[in-house]
Amino acid sequence: MCRLAAITSAEYFSPMENVLSLETMKEGHDGSGMGLMLKDLGGEFEELKEYPVLSGICSVKGIKLLDEYMDRLGFKLKHVWAPKIRPVKGIVARDYYFARVYDYPESFKERSFKEKEDLLMKTRLALRAMGEADESIVVFSFYPDVLTLKEVGDPLELAEFFGLDHVDLRARIIFAQGRQNTNYAINLYACHPFFIQGYGSMTNGENTAFVPIKEFLMSRGFPGYIGYNSDSEVFTHILHYVHRQLGFPLTYYKDVITPLKPSEIQNRDDREALNLIRYSLRPLCIDGPNCVIGFTPDGTCFMVQDSKKLRPGVVGGVPGKYGLMSEECGLDKVIPERDRSKDIFPMKYDMVIIPQGAKEVLLWNQLKGGYVREEAESPCQV
Repeated sequence: MCRLAAITSAEYFSPMENVLSLETMKEGHDGSGMGLMLKDLGGEFEELKEYPVLSGICSVKGIKLLDEYMDRLGFKLKHVWAPKIRPVKGIVARDYYFARVYDYPESFKERSFKEKEDLLMKTRLALRAMGEADESIVVFSFYPDVLTLKEVGDPLELAEFFGLDHVDLRARIIFAQGRQNTNYAINLYACHPFFIQGYGSMTNGENTAFVPIKEFLMSRGFPGYIGYNSDSEVFTHILHYVHRQLGFPLTYYKDVITPLKPSEIQNRDDREALNLIRYSLRPLCIDGPNCVIGFTPDGTCFMVQDSKKLRPGVVGGVPGKYGLMSEECGLDKVIPERDRSKDIFPMKYDMVIIPQGAKEVLLWNQLKGGYVREEAESPCQV
């Protein structure tokens, strides 16, 4: 099993908090990779929020190809961040790790944001294709106010390698995964979290329904639904498809991936819509076990479990700072002052939602089709 550590906060904080929480859950990851995704950036990125950030890794050959390609498209480089690499035994350093901030091409500056999003996605996919054969260019995200960093190794050792304890790298939302390799070769594109057009997610589990989900998504004709070096990447794409492409409420993500039984649907006020979803989007039904943690473009974070509930997951914290973790010890490391009696362990019908700003935690119950007040009953029994 992998281990997940997500934090959402009203204030900027360091990714070292996520790394240290992963360290407390070390028995759940094997050092085959760590992914960090930062959203709502602070530090040197705080004044650059409107500009897209290209995150990736390049060889000497690849960085030249990348520069030439971006110049041809008309992107203007505004700022470059690179970690100060410190040698760590067992971690093989690559030539360039970077987060590059660009201004849009002149022809796109007055376009709609949706058009800009499509440009950024297509550019990321083109760069990925250019470098995929020899790993000369590896790109993880290209989007405003989002930075992604991934590498093979133990999370704590990678934090030392990247110098994360010494740099002014901050964000209000940070996702981190300590990977335990199972079905796939160790590949940076297989390391969580995954990202597409403002949506990110990471998963602990095994998606045995991967093939039909992948085939359904790829049949939608959307160019971003490709890759799939990990069976968990489809969770991010389902989120994007349901929330952005179809325009469904976020809670319907839960109804799509773990649909209710016909008898259970009859208790919901929106039963007609749910029946249509159950039949038309049936190929997107997952078969776990899986614990999924994700975020949407507006900064809402959430955790859901599939119907089997065989992967650990807990949400807790204080107003202004909440963690979504694989284990309680991860929360203890990051937010020790919280009231532990209010920790939420979402079960198969639950979706825990934390709106942007981390002021409150909402618990949505799928059977009831509504929010359950945390004070009204024990979260563990909902």
